[in-house]
Amino acid sequence: MIKKSLNIRRLTIIGVLGAISVILGMTPLGFIPVGPTRATIMHIPVLIGAIMEGPIIGGFVGLIFGLFSIFQAITAPTPVSFVFYNPLVSILPRVLIGITTYYTYSALRKLGNKRSMGILYTIFIGIISYLSYGIYKNIISSRNTWITIMNSVLILLSLAILYFIHNRFKDKALDVIISTIVGTLTNTLGVLSMIYFLYAEKFVEALGGNVDTARKIIVGIGITNGIPESIIAIIIVTAVVSNIKAKK
Repeated sequence: MIKKSLNIRRLTIIGVLGAISVILGMTPLGFIPVGPTRATIMHIPVLIGAIMEGPIIGGFVGLIFGLFSIFQAITAPTPVSFVFYNPLVSILPRVLIGITTYYTYSALRKLGNKRSMGILYTIFIGIISYLSYGIYKNIISSRNTWITIMNSVLILLSLAILYFIHNRFKDKALDVIISTIVGTLTNTLGVLSMIYFLYAEKFVEALGGNVDTARKIIVGIGITNGIPESIIAIIIVTAVVSNIKAKK
């Protein structure tokens, strides 16, 4: 009976979180326009499921997310939808979100808050350094003013969220915050890595870019999508998980 109840509970959680992910995908709420693509927050139910219920729940919610990506690519195609017909692009990275998020969360709880804060600072320093380098390269080459503006905005957003974390949370919820970042980057970098290895030139050509600079374009999309997705995910996931834990 206990085992049966547990299975029903898990299936219910998977169904509810999966449905939320699908609803986000079917409405403007699930997407943030960033450059030539749309940054998604459809992965947030996967993050919550993994942190609260473990890698199996997170993985199944990620599977629903991935299957919906294929459905969406077929029913509402865009110039780059063809890449999402491949499960290695649309499903595998989404299932991995639940796994990387949970095991990061579990490992950080064992490390303690002080070490977790050090990891958090390292992540943000890396992000800000990369964006600063991008600004420097664009200024000396006088290539694209929009890229410089976008990178500057992302640096300001990164500094703002880091300030907020340091002053609002301090040594609290760091395990949730860092695992949220890892899970979000698993989605963004996982999908784009598969696109790069399988469809780099076709993908960039479909976007109207220069196929000779495919790597730079895909990396740029990863940065411009990954940072806003991480920031929004941090805010939503931390608030939801904190409230759920407070009620237990």
